[in-house]
Parts: sequence; structure tokens; C-alpha cells
Amino acid sequence: MNQPQTAPNIPLSLFAGSLLYGGLCVLAGVLGTKIADLGTWPILGNLAVESGIFAFLILVVLGSATAELHGTATANRLVRFGFVPLIVSMALLMIVIHAVPPAPFWPDQPAFAHLLGQGARMQFAGLCSYGTSQTLNVYVFSRLAAGREGRLLWVRAWLASLLSQIVDTLIFITISFYGVLDLGPLMKGQIISKLVLSTIMVPPLIYLFVALGRWLDGARRA
Repeated sequence: MNQPQTAPNIPLSLFAGSLLYGGLCVLAGVLGTKIADLGTWPILGNLAVESGIFAFLILVVLGSATAELHGTATANRLVRFGFVPLIVSMALLMIVIHAVPPAPFWPDQPAFAHLLGQGARMQFAGLCSYGTSQTLNVYVFSRLAAGREGRLLWVRAWLASLLSQIVDTLIFITISFYGVLDLGPLMKGQIISKLVLSTIMVPPLIYLFVALGRWLDGARRA
């Protein structure tokens, strides 16, 4: 007689966060095709950044929130599993762009290929920068938590985000544009823009995600 199977006891916050994490891994690459104008700032001047940073910073916050709620090992697994939707989406884009012919009445194939058809070098750069920076973010956040669990949440998340964004930019731009463009000005502008956005977005979002995760897990137990 077959015994009824019991569903794995996955915390609701981890289940929902994983779904959002995978979707954002894909979306970050798509959004990155647009360069956003952040306006003119005192001292810093005019700032511009690729729009994928908005999704990427939420990934950073999700990684930190997962470490806070479920531990460092779980957060690192989340980062590793993030390679799956990232690689699958890259492969599907290449297939659709280069192997699937456009309909005769659809005139936008060149624009579609131009915006979404990253070369192999940039795809490799994206994978390297994603894995390294996200792993670093979880590591720094968790190390800063030692002895102060539950306290200084926004400071830990903010500092981890700052370091991870610097490393992400250094890796991605170096691999993508070494020998092609002058890396110094490009890195400087991107790093400053990302640090500004990290300062604005990460502190409130980490409190929101951790509070939402605890509410989801509490609602499930109730």
C-alpha cells in the first residue's frame, strides 16, 4: 500500500524568495540593456548606470535577507542555484536571436538582436561577476553578523552591498572591455553610481525583506 507523501517543509519565505531571486537573475540582464540617467549630484556630477542594477541590488538584498533568516549555507546555495536561470536565459536568447527566424512581417529583429544579443565575452563576464559578487555579499554580511545577530541589520547589508558592487563592476568591466575601451573612467562612473544606489536602496529594502520573510513564516506556522 502506497504511503502518502509529505511535502518538504520549506519555509514560505525561502520558497517565495527563491522564486523572486530566479526571476530577477533573468531580468537583470534584460534591464541592463538600458542606460539610466541618475541626474546631476553635488560634487559627484552627472551619474548614469545600466538599469540592471535595480534588479541586481534586490538580488543582493535577497541574499542578505536569506542569510539573516535561514543561515549562510542556505544563502550560498541560493546564489549557486541562481546560475541555472541565468545560463538558461542566456542560451534561450541566443537560440531565439540566431536560430529562430523572425516572421516576415516583423521588422524589429535587428533592434531585438542588438539590445539582447550580448556577445560570449560579456556573457562570461556576467557569470563571473554575478557569482563572485553575490558570494562576497553573503560572506561579508554573515561575517559582520558574528556576535550581533539581529542588530545593525542595515549597516551589515549596506557594507556588504558596497563591497560586492565594487567587485562586481571591476570584474564585469575588466572582462568585457579590457583592450577595447579605457577602463578607468568607465569603472569610476559605474562604481560611484552603484554606491549611491546601494546607499539609497539597500537599508530600507533589507528591513522590508526580513520583516516580510518573518511574517510569511509566522503566517504559515499559524
